[in-house]
Amino acid sequence: MRTSRKGSVEMPAFVRQLVKETEKRVTSFFKGGRGGGTGELSEGEEGGEEEGVMPSPYLDRPVLDKHMQEGCASWGLTYALASMQGWRAHMEDFHNCFPQLGGELARWGFFAVYDGHAGSVVAQHCSQNLLDHILGTGKIRAGEDVERVTEGIKEGFFLMDKHLHAMACREGWERGGTTVVATAITPHHIYFVNCGDSRAVLCRAGQVAFSTEDHKPFSPGERERIENAGGSVTVQRVNGSLAVSRALGDFSYKTAEWLPVTEQMVSPEPEVSAVERSPADEFLVLACDGVWDTVTNEELCAFIHSRLRVCTDLREVCSQVIDLCLYKGSLDNISIILVCFPGAPQLSPEALHQEAELEDFLESKVAEIFEELSARGDDPDLLSVLTVLASTVIPGLPPGGGLQSKRNCIISAYYQQKEVQRSRLAQERSPTDAN
Repeated sequence: MRTSRKGSVEMPAFVRQLVKETEKRVTSFFKGGRGGGTGELSEGEEGGEEEGVMPSPYLDRPVLDKHMQEGCASWGLTYALASMQGWRAHMEDFHNCFPQLGGELARWGFFAVYDGHAGSVVAQHCSQNLLDHILGTGKIRAGEDVERVTEGIKEGFFLMDKHLHAMACREGWERGGTTVVATAITPHHIYFVNCGDSRAVLCRAGQVAFSTEDHKPFSPGERERIENAGGSVTVQRVNGSLAVSRALGDFSYKTAEWLPVTEQMVSPEPEVSAVERSPADEFLVLACDGVWDTVTNEELCAFIHSRLRVCTDLREVCSQVIDLCLYKGSLDNISIILVCFPGAPQLSPEALHQEAELEDFLESKVAEIFEELSARGDDPDLLSVLTVLASTVIPGLPPGGGLQSKRNCIISAYYQQKEVQRSRLAQERSPTDAN
């Protein structure tokens, strides 16, 4: 059984206007190389394929439209996802959301985020086939032997990688790969599965209870494997190119025929951790590194916890996380899946009141700053207002989010002041025009 509602949601008009007005100021800054990006240098970046011109992996302006989806399972789980292309030239993220697997696994759910690099082919293919490979091992049974489930998940990854290699040989490509972060939720356990530098975090009783470890080439164990396979770690990348040390695909890094697949420079082996479920479990997050480049585990846990107390739409919560990451400087594709358990925070009248007071305060401060700048003879632009506001002590900002998490409110208040100013000037000119 799969229960979901999905669709594409347009960004607010005032955000489009913000991008238009600030594009010239931020383009040179963003295209100067800020931000990570998980994977390999994109097609054309390494050699400049068109007359020596090196195409940028970033756009002149971000693509802000969001794809969002939500759903639930009959046994009490709810979820939502949101993804956005952002500043990247191409969207390479894909996902799975299966809240109920059906049959004897009707009370099992499976969710995953696939963060592709050097193209989207591998990520898309894995999103369509990885779960089938895992279930096809025959080791994922309702009886839930933890060791066999773990073996089945790992075996499914190896089968997926073998299938991709055959496809690459058949179609003549070797570049391109994807990281995977996934979770299998059962009546008794939460299995966290990670291959690469996307990440999963579990929030329990308001605190981070578990998080996966990123697979980076400079980590001691990963570096040792890379070097044993004949590779090197340069500028924190495998052979100076790939920023992750585990992934599906990336077969140009899996050429040491004398070594097993798990000992190649880039390994397809996921780390699998089984965590016993608890009534105190609130929610878990699966997200690509476009999120984790800008927020910590604790910050995101605190921010989502606070948002769930003022918002019942999980899609909106995911949307706010994406906005937060964008405003904090993420230049990557941004994808997040939020899975809520029965113990998740509920709507709070007190929190709603505090949120309303905060937004009223921000609106009044924006009006005050706007008037002060206007009184000095300046034409207040948005960045000037934001700069002054950033130096102001503002109580009650969302934990983990800070001022950036309320920027949409601030932008809206700013354009309201612009409209008030326009109306006032029009009224002042009217008597003169009449004469």
